[in-house]
Amino acid sequence: MSSENGPTSPSERIVGLDALRGVALLGILVINIRVFSMPEVVLSNPTTYGDLSGGNYWVWFVGHVFVEGKFITLFTFLFGAGIVLFTRSVEKRGRSSLGLHVRRFGWLVAFGLGHAYLLWYGDILVAYGVCAFGVVVLRDRPPRELARLGVLLLLIPSVIEVLSGLTVDPTALASTWRPPETALRAEVETYRSGWLTQMEHRVPAAFQRQTSGFLGYTAFRVSGSMLLGMALFRWGVLTNDRPSRFYRRLIGIGAVSGLSVVLVGVWYIQVSDWSAGTALFWRQFNYWGSLPLAGAYVGAVMLYCRRRPEGVATRALAAVGRTAFSNYILQTVLATSIFYGHGLGLFGQVSRVEALGIVVAIWAIQIPLSVLWLRYFRFGPMEWLWRVLTYGTRPPLRLDRTER
Repeated sequence: MSSENGPTSPSERIVGLDALRGVALLGILVINIRVFSMPEVVLSNPTTYGDLSGGNYWVWFVGHVFVEGKFITLFTFLFGAGIVLFTRSVEKRGRSSLGLHVRRFGWLVAFGLGHAYLLWYGDILVAYGVCAFGVVVLRDRPPRELARLGVLLLLIPSVIEVLSGLTVDPTALASTWRPPETALRAEVETYRSGWLTQMEHRVPAAFQRQTSGFLGYTAFRVSGSMLLGMALFRWGVLTNDRPSRFYRRLIGIGAVSGLSVVLVGVWYIQVSDWSAGTALFWRQFNYWGSLPLAGAYVGAVMLYCRRRPEGVATRALAAVGRTAFSNYILQTVLATSIFYGHGLGLFGQVSRVEALGIVVAIWAIQIPLSVLWLRYFRFGPMEWLWRVLTYGTRPPLRLDRTER
């Protein structure tokens, strides 16, 4: 193990990166469960459906302040870092990285389309795959330039929303900010129905996210965060190469600045009584506050992995991170089986507290399953399939007895 401020061994760096990915993947479910279990609008306006008092309010509050936007940002940072890792690895073997990159992320888009239209409209894989085609050409630019361009891209949807908030009549936003009861009831009934009936909402919702939603918002947010992830990787932040004092400073500055911005946003929307006229403005607080808070999480995970590189929690989180693609799909399969009509049909029937309990139950399945799987296999099942399709070869999936 490295000293407190000395260099970190390669094995620790790998564990730290994987553990960070595992933390991000598990954290994402805390927010995704909201739209797995309730109408889509609750993600932007939680007052539209379900009880929002007592324990349910505090579940929403803690989720919004500490989780929403933070872990998906962290996951996107890591995805950007993964692009650099992948291309470097291929180039070290003397192969053309761009050709394999296009093939790799072309397949990711295909997986994402299947995920979005067959299972769940909230898919992020399509956006990641498409954005990866663009950002890869910048991978060798200086880290400072990557960071600046990333922030610039992040500014674009924020500026668009603020200008829209200043110019658009609030009544034009009312139907999407607070849909009529009939629309909410129809969505609930749709997802309590069979798989084919669910297509009535899933297909248009997925299509909107992948067209106007992507061009107006997601492309800039994802690409900007990927570029920041590339810069953080190149600076050694995501590989646990920086001194411990750097990570402590990252935690302190990130937590104070991020939480301050997000909490002001909560105050703003609540004193505005969740009015449609403030909808586009209040989104900005969490949009920007999530970035430094995600940085604080990076610092916390890296310090923990540095101090407990062989710890049970570190290894368990790293196992989830190594099988993140498989676990992402597994989260969808488990959640839709619980909430949708082809499974238990609990959509729209559970409280926020109960939904959080289901999140913990899914974690309790995913974490030990990931650890157990990697005792016998080299890759997660989706990771292995993605690798086969990318390289056109079939690497051994099962570990030899001597490797266990």
